[in-house]
Amino acid sequence: MALFSLLDVSHAFGGPPVLDHVNFQVDAGERVCLLGRNGAGKSTLMKLIVGEVKSDTGQVFRQPGAHFARLVQEVPADLRGNVHDLVAAGLRSADSHEEDWQRDVRLEDLLSQTGLDPQAEFSTLSGGLKRRVLLARALASQPDLLLLDEPTNHLDLAAILWLEEFLLAQKIGLFFVTHDRAFLKKLATRIVELDRGVITNWDCDYDTFLLRRQERLEAEERRRELADKKLAQEEEWARRKPSAQRKRAGARLEQLAALRAERRARRAKVGNVTLRLGDATPSGVKVVDVENMSFAYPDGRVLVRDLTTTIIRGDKIGLIGPNGAGKTTLIKLLLGQLAPTGGVIKHGTNLEVVYYDQLRAQIEDNRTVADNIANGNTHITVDGRTRHVISYLQDFLFTPDRARTPARVLSGGERNRLLLARLFTKPANVLVLDEPTNDLDIETLDLLEDLLVEFPGTVLLVSHDREFLDEVVTSSLVFEGDGQIGDFVGGYSDWLAEKKKQTGSPSALMPTRPERPEARPLQQQKPAAKARKLTNKEQRELETLPALIEKLETEQTQLTAKLADPAFYKSEAAKFAEVKARLDTIEAEHAKSFARWEELEAARSAQK
Repeated sequence: MALFSLLDVSHAFGGPPVLDHVNFQVDAGERVCLLGRNGAGKSTLMKLIVGEVKSDTGQVFRQPGAHFARLVQEVPADLRGNVHDLVAAGLRSADSHEEDWQRDVRLEDLLSQTGLDPQAEFSTLSGGLKRRVLLARALASQPDLLLLDEPTNHLDLAAILWLEEFLLAQKIGLFFVTHDRAFLKKLATRIVELDRGVITNWDCDYDTFLLRRQERLEAEERRRELADKKLAQEEEWARRKPSAQRKRAGARLEQLAALRAERRARRAKVGNVTLRLGDATPSGVKVVDVENMSFAYPDGRVLVRDLTTTIIRGDKIGLIGPNGAGKTTLIKLLLGQLAPTGGVIKHGTNLEVVYYDQLRAQIEDNRTVADNIANGNTHITVDGRTRHVISYLQDFLFTPDRARTPARVLSGGERNRLLLARLFTKPANVLVLDEPTNDLDIETLDLLEDLLVEFPGTVLLVSHDREFLDEVVTSSLVFEGDGQIGDFVGGYSDWLAEKKKQTGSPSALMPTRPERPEARPLQQQKPAAKARKLTNKEQRELETLPALIEKLETEQTQLTAKLADPAFYKSEAAKFAEVKARLDTIEAEHAKSFARWEELEAARSAQK
């Protein structure tokens, strides 16, 4: 049964609609991830679902008696009180089926499960713990659907891993927005995308979604090219035909008018950020050489103890550790902005450093977006070329009007893009990025990944985005507690694998310090399966499987296209559950058939 349904819902803020005749629903128990570009309208959609905003047209149906709770991106600045009272405020008075003592027991259990100190003052907590309190308050109301807007923003790895497991254990409906691809893959049972006002359902895993979406965009581009070609032909016909003949061709003129209207109404897909770093003279081979470095605060607390490492030109170093561990301080030590209290740090020659700071302090809120880049000038020099500042900002998806607005009105994603635009005006051979992934949409993250991987210089990267670390870094410095910093080859997944091999624990985030491996061990090859002859029945099965797989793939494509078509929800909305169930069945049959074909084909190959 649907927890909510949107029927022909439209909503706009003066420009093109962020929701354009949307038909959509979420069923009980689903965990649906909503994807979309920054500014696409994802937060607006959530507000419509919970009733905080009323749509311009259309209807929103909510299951009678169903309760929704929404966790917003930002922590409210005006919250005061201790943790117990704030979480208790989430209890609903409508829970009449519970006695007072039962509610008290449930509240204590929830505080225990979330690992919160009931007497702690909210204002003294870290950002991650504050978000955990807000989550506990939302769960105290026992929602049928929990709506989460970028829940992993500003959380460290330990908090993100805890949140994943906690939400899975709660077994409640989820509707969430995230840019964290590992979080998405762990939680989502269905993916939907909001693009140019239209919601498209992608009932598949994330990797399959990327492939199918690309195929759909390419098909859309081909359709538009054909429509433009047809429009040009009809315009040419209308220009050269005498008026008397045009009157007799009424149907063709109506078709021309329809083509013109379709062209005017067409909404182009939001472009991608253009990321390009200016060329800098290469640094020396050794960028930073650290020998037995230690650092302690004046109060005696040790941040780093006897760290020895060498950073070579071209290294991509990831810094992994909980919030407050001292990752930003370690960067300042490595860059020479802080002096160590023990040991030696030597810097290489010809270093040109660009620093992307976590707090975005380099952005001046009272200046316009353009002035933050050009300091009041109309032109800037980028990679040896002079460019108009407005044209340059369009590479980072800032319209001319947006470029002239004060920076204080920018969203989180826009502030990140502005800082990237500011930094990339400077040539660099050392990039320092402190939490660059917060608030960026997935498309921009992919482009930033590609830029960093291809960057010939050195990268120091602080991030809690596991997939981003895996894609970019070549080695990791991991804060292990008590001033110990482990030096590992590879990214987050490589560190986990190495830690599991040494400690036998796949989930602990602070293992004992390991030695850095000189080289990755080769995986042991599995012994080859003993050859056997296929039976006649297996031989016939092998011959029929390709046709069966092709048939399943054809039906799978047809059903996916149907679910992605807005017209389906207008004419056959009642069949949604039936079509979705059939698609699930087909995908399971396809996976089973393909695995069986691989098994039989391997056996046949082995007997040759």
